[in-house]
Amino acid sequence: MSDSLRDRRSLHEAATVPSVPRISRKASTFGESVIREMSRLAARHGAINLAQGFPDFAAPDEIKEAACAAIRADTNQYAITWGAKPFRDAISAKIAHWYPGWEVDPETQITVTCGATEGMIASMLAILDPGDELIVFEPFYENYGPDAILSGATPRYVTLHEPDWSFDPDELRAAFGPRTRGIVVNSPHNPTGRVFTRPDLELIAQLCQEHDVVAFTDEIYEHILYAGEHIPLATLPGMAERTVTINAMSKTYSVTGWRVGWVVASPELTAGIRKVHDFLTVGAAAPLQQAGVVALAFPDAYYEQLATDYRERRDLLVSALASAGFRTPVPDGAYYVMTDIAPLTSDDDVTFARRIVADPGIAAVPGSSFYSRPELGRTKLRFAFPKQRTTLEAAAQRLRSIRT
Repeated sequence: MSDSLRDRRSLHEAATVPSVPRISRKASTFGESVIREMSRLAARHGAINLAQGFPDFAAPDEIKEAACAAIRADTNQYAITWGAKPFRDAISAKIAHWYPGWEVDPETQITVTCGATEGMIASMLAILDPGDELIVFEPFYENYGPDAILSGATPRYVTLHEPDWSFDPDELRAAFGPRTRGIVVNSPHNPTGRVFTRPDLELIAQLCQEHDVVAFTDEIYEHILYAGEHIPLATLPGMAERTVTINAMSKTYSVTGWRVGWVVASPELTAGIRKVHDFLTVGAAAPLQQAGVVALAFPDAYYEQLATDYRERRDLLVSALASAGFRTPVPDGAYYVMTDIAPLTSDDDVTFARRIVADPGIAAVPGSSFYSRPELGRTKLRFAFPKQRTTLEAAAQRLRSIRT
């Protein structure tokens, strides 16, 4: 065979070998959920899982019975895409009860979603454009960065500073610019437990109005509060039309697996959010929305007891962590403790988290996963405490045996 024929055959064979498909550039810019990874490691090692924020205790009997009754009554087909009317009415009524003066039209301002997670990404996709900037406070819940990227926006980070996890007003002002289109406000805050104060929110509101910015507020921990006051940003003057309020049943009613959430926004923004939501998921589970009608009608005493019970869990875990040598700020809300491991070890957060999940068998989340600059979280771990007292007592026992 001549060299020229051999060369042509090689070229032909190379051209016919199929290339390996690649993932999108967007998907390649972020990794898998570190929280879910730590949950898998917890299962592998038989560890107590204080990494992922889900309760290991029962949801209220009333809402479980309501869900079963809805299924038996054949509430098993599609609800209206943006939410069954009784559930939207219940959301509107609950908002009016807890925040007098905030009136929400269930027909034009509420979208029921598959959890707060879908509510956030549907809202960003509906409102942000490629090239826009989105301000995110860090440390942050790990979804916010990928949500921005999937929307084509660029996250711009503002640091929450220890020991009280407050932000520098000048740093926040400097983050707003000509491309800023949105800001994420999560209060009570995951992972730090900070509750944003009225002055915090008033400054955010002022900057949003000056720069024509939409606020995406994650308020899923609104009733898990130990100090301060939960103030929905939408209730501040001038903010109702430029706030997208995101919430869900998951944390308040201990049903994280139900994936039923909602988004409250102006009619103009809601129209876009509903379209995106429709093409993402069509709709949330119909029988679980019916159970949500029962849940959202719970008396005030339910929410008072919820906060009391979580305060006891918080105090138990904070005490155990402090006794084990962690530097442990006390959270004012939500159900996480963001600790500092520097007094305990020279290991970085990932190494230490992987070590203690194997022995003595406690799963936590490496702090670097909550930062755009991983070095800011290299001495931090997040522990979750939505667990039975017996679970937390067993965790406390294991924490005592951590080798430094």
